[in-house]
Amino acid sequence: MREAIAIRPDRSLYQAVWRWHFIAGLLVMPFLVMMAITGGLYLFKDEITHVVYRSMIDVPARATPLAPASLLIRNTEAALHGPVLQFSPPAGPRQSASMIVRAPSGEALTAYADPYDGHLLGSTPYGGVMQTIRKIHSLQRFGFWASCLIEIAAGWAIILVGTGLYMWWPRGRTGGVVSVRGDPRQRVFWRDVHAVTGAFVGLVIVFLAATGMPWSLFWGVKVQTWVGRHHLYAPAAPAFTQREEVMGITVPPSPAARALNGELPWTMQTAKAPASAAPPGAVMPGMPGMEAAPTAQADSGSRSPIGVDRALAAFRKMGVQGSFGLALPMGPKGAYVANYRPMKVENTRTIYLDQYTGKVLGDVRYRDWFAGGKAIEWGTGVHMGREYGAVNRYVMLAGCIGMVLLAISSFTMWWKRRPQGKLGLPAAPDDPRIARALLGVMIPVGLVFPLVGLSMIVALAVELLFQAVRRPSWVEA
Repeated sequence: MREAIAIRPDRSLYQAVWRWHFIAGLLVMPFLVMMAITGGLYLFKDEITHVVYRSMIDVPARATPLAPASLLIRNTEAALHGPVLQFSPPAGPRQSASMIVRAPSGEALTAYADPYDGHLLGSTPYGGVMQTIRKIHSLQRFGFWASCLIEIAAGWAIILVGTGLYMWWPRGRTGGVVSVRGDPRQRVFWRDVHAVTGAFVGLVIVFLAATGMPWSLFWGVKVQTWVGRHHLYAPAAPAFTQREEVMGITVPPSPAARALNGELPWTMQTAKAPASAAPPGAVMPGMPGMEAAPTAQADSGSRSPIGVDRALAAFRKMGVQGSFGLALPMGPKGAYVANYRPMKVENTRTIYLDQYTGKVLGDVRYRDWFAGGKAIEWGTGVHMGREYGAVNRYVMLAGCIGMVLLAISSFTMWWKRRPQGKLGLPAAPDDPRIARALLGVMIPVGLVFPLVGLSMIVALAVELLFQAVRRPSWVEA
C-alpha cells in the first residue's frame, strides 16, 4: 500500500521559488555583474571622457570671437580626409567644438577643433573610450547574438528580483529583513546581506532591466521599427521621404551613418524625415556608399545652400542654446537637423531646416511623441542618471553597486552550503504542481520578451527532465 507524504503547500512553494531563483541566478549573474560595472562607469560618461581626452576638450578662453563653424568643418575634413556629418558647437568658452566625421574606411570618428582659430585638436574612434564601454555594456561589440544574451539576462533579472522578494518576505521573522546577523565567517551573514541588499535595490534592478530593453538589438529594434512604420510621432512637415534617401545612407548603412542616426532620440531614429525641396537639376548620389560632403554642396539649379553658418544662426534664433548636434545635409534632399538633447528629456527637440531656403520643415518635441515613446525616452534618461540630477545618478549607481554585492554574497553563500563535488541545486518541490503554477507567473515576462520566453522553454525542458528522474514523492507503507 502507498501512502502519500503530507506536503505543506507553503513549503513546496518556497522550494519552487528558491529553485528557480537559483537557476535564474546561474543564468544572469555574470551578465549582471558586467552590466553593473560598465553601467556604473557610464553614469560618469562626461567626467571620464573629460579626464581621458582633456587635451582635446579643454581650450583657453580668449577675447577673440569664435571662428565660423564652416572653417572648423573645412579644416577637419582636410585633416581627416572625410566629410563631417555632425557639428556640435562648444558648450562653453573653455571647451572645443566636436564633430562626427566619416573616415575613408566608412568608420565614424569623433573630432575636436579649437573654436577660436579652427585648427584640429585631435580625433578618436566615435565616442572614444565611453562608446567602447557602452558597447561592452550591451555586448553589441561582440555581435548580434552576443547582444541577445543581454536581452535574455535582463528578462531573467526581473524573475530573479521577483523570486528574491518572495523569499525575503518576513513571515514573522525580524532578522535578515532590514538588518544583518552574524559575522562574515558565517553563512547567515551572507544570506542576510544578500536578502537585505536585494530588498533595497530590487526595484532599481527591475527598472534598469526594463528600461534597457528598448535599446536591445532584437526586441528593441523590432519595437522601434514598428513605431517608425506606424508614424507614432507628429512632426509638422510639408514633405517626407525615407531617412535613407534624405541622409544618403546605403543599405546596409556604413558605421558612420549608423552612428549619426544613433544620435537622434529613440522615437525618431526610424521616422520618415522631412526633405529639402531640391532645386531643378539636382542629382542624388548614385554610387553605393556615396554620401555628399556636406560643406561642398554645389549650386544645383537656381538656388544655393544656405550653408552651415546661417543654419546654425537660424537654430539659435529658434531657442536652441548651448551645445547640440547639428547634422549636415547629405544629398540634394538632405536637411539640416538640430538634435537638442538636454539633461531633462522633456526639453528634447529635433528640428529640420531646408538646406536651400532655411525654412523650418519640422520641429518635433517631446510632446509630439506617442505615449510609449515618451515613456521609453524618460526611462532612458533616468536609466542613464540624467533626468533628476545628482540624486538620479547616485540612485542608479546604488543599483549597480547592489548588483555586484548580490553576486558576491550569493556566490559566498553558495560556497559555504554547497555539497562536496556537487552543484548544490535546491531540491525540486515535493508537489510538482507548485512549480507549474510558478511558471504561470513567469510566462507573461516570456510573452513580452520572446528571447526570454525561448530561454524559459529550454530551462523548463531541463527541469522536466530532472522531474522525470528524481525520486518519487511517496514511500511504501
